Amino acid sequence: MDTKKHLHGLNQAQKEAVLHTEGPLLIIAGAGAGKTKTITHRIAHLIERGIPGSSILAVTFTNKAAGEMQGRVRALLGNRGGFPLVATFHSLGVRLLREFHKEAGVERGFSIWDRDDSLRAVKQELKRLETEEWTPRQILGDISREKGGGRSLREYRELAGTRREQAVALVWERYEQVLTAESGLDFDDLIIRTLSLLKNSPKVLTLLQNRWHYITVDEYQDTSAAQYELIKLLSGERANLCVVGDLDQCIYTWRQAEIENLLSFERVFPNAKVVRLEQNYRSTRTILAAANAVIEKNRNRIPKTLFTEGETGDPITVHAALDERYEAWFVAEQASALIERGVPAHEIAVLYRENAQSRVLEEALLHTGLPYRVLGTRFFERKEVKDVLSYLRAAVNPKSKNDLARIVGVPPRGIGKITLEKMLSGQPLGAASMKVAAFLDTLAKIRHAVHTLPASDAVRFCIEASGIQKMYQGKSEEDVERLLNVRELANLATKYEHDEPPTGIERLLEEAALQSEQDELMVRADKGGISLMTVHAAKGLEFDAVFVVGLEQGLFPSMRANDISGPERDPEEERRLFYVALTRARKHLFLSYAHERAKYGSRESTVPSEFLSDIDVRLTADPDGREPRKKKRGLLDDYYEIR
Repeated sequence: MDTKKHLHGLNQAQKEAVLHTEGPLLIIAGAGAGKTKTITHRIAHLIERGIPGSSILAVTFTNKAAGEMQGRVRALLGNRGGFPLVATFHSLGVRLLREFHKEAGVERGFSIWDRDDSLRAVKQELKRLETEEWTPRQILGDISREKGGGRSLREYRELAGTRREQAVALVWERYEQVLTAESGLDFDDLIIRTLSLLKNSPKVLTLLQNRWHYITVDEYQDTSAAQYELIKLLSGERANLCVVGDLDQCIYTWRQAEIENLLSFERVFPNAKVVRLEQNYRSTRTILAAANAVIEKNRNRIPKTLFTEGETGDPITVHAALDERYEAWFVAEQASALIERGVPAHEIAVLYRENAQSRVLEEALLHTGLPYRVLGTRFFERKEVKDVLSYLRAAVNPKSKNDLARIVGVPPRGIGKITLEKMLSGQPLGAASMKVAAFLDTLAKIRHAVHTLPASDAVRFCIEASGIQKMYQGKSEEDVERLLNVRELANLATKYEHDEPPTGIERLLEEAALQSEQDELMVRADKGGISLMTVHAAKGLEFDAVFVVGLEQGLFPSMRANDISGPERDPEEERRLFYVALTRARKHLFLSYAHERAKYGSRESTVPSEFLSDIDVRLTADPDGREPRKKKRGLLDDYYEIR
């Protein structure tokens, strides 16, 4: 056996990580440093050494990352079989809760509630409490934060002191009752119920510890307290645990990411080996020099310095615009010049701190005729797609009142709100009984299809039997597009053709529920035109050219970063977010700010971001080496003169 087979093409640090197979391993992986390559080569090396693939578990945060990891491992190993399980935290939770549903105290066919489902339930409870003091989003955020931190409702209720905490406790209690009645689990439940399963069932824990002898966790800096505890339990006494992360890219503390999980790894595992991946294969030396200068000001980090053997590259363009409109037109002009020089439109990204910044950028790109897409609206969130998914969910889980309420009027059946309430509560229906009976008969037919047909056939049957196909057929262009979207759902279901019914549909519903924003962005950023997105959404992506706009104090860094009402926020996170923005760029980087910006209907003077002063001026240049754009005539002047 060639033990060096999977060391080809690796640098010295990557080889060191791949060859360490026994005991805890911490890989500090800088942006663009080849962490996925290192992880997959290490897994392949384990299997080459005779470790069964079934004994290896790899966990990450997005379906896209999991799919890429699995694909690379298969490419390295060929068709020998015995591949490891590669999953996201949430899909791992779904898998274990379905496999051990009796021990977990859940029904095997439980529904996975998305955020809209959860918000709807919380809104109903706030209405019942007759309070408008807090929004459903705020209360759900509190519940989610407590769940993610591993705190139970009972523990929270005992400590609730303020009026808001007492309201949260009341809503949370009723929220859990509704989830149980409808056999539903929300995203946080997928983790905490799995953790509870492992804690309360020693037999299941022992079985899983013996199933997976080697565990790898990617993006470890983004793990929550509950996810950390889950992984620690699974690794057991063997502690063959490899974690990969970068504190400098920890930008999700507002989603319960615990930076301490990575900082404390060597303390929790005193014999851990630490490997730093610092050689960057993505960006130019100029871009990396700027990124290093920005991030080294943070104190709460594990020191590292990215370097590259690549080219020096172009200077970083720093542009001061008169206002946000001039800034948008600067982006349009420079993007147009890049495309003329041969940079594909889909290799250009415009990143901003707040979603609201996209509007003026769109206006400029539209006027200049440049192709673009605002990345944010996800396929599975489209109304027509969610309607079909609700039919399928109701077929798998008849207790799901949320789904029944959604689909009873799609298409319209003459079943009103009062009749719906009677139907859901089992009251006599009177004159509407025939309409309700026809609806339930349709649902029964779809349920039969889900339990007997291959997944794609079941989806096609659902689209037709529900009346959705007829509702959209032969009407407006918008309706035609909606029909194409629901038919695309049938295409997606073909990947589950070989699963026994109803498992195929269950897996499709899981994919829809667990699809992250990054999953969708990674797919859509490869197509179409210039990508417009928030910096948070851009994590995990890379482009030849990147524009970072709105670099002003109070906007980026955001004034909310120092909000005293949220002490759990990391004061260094905005700087990490800027570091992530810089390291998305391979070759060309543009940074811009406006001297004034419209805010809440009025114009305010702004101050350039403190981050700009961290970048050595020798790394930067004005656009084309000329005077700042506000002092010369450009496309925007012509545009407003025409209007």
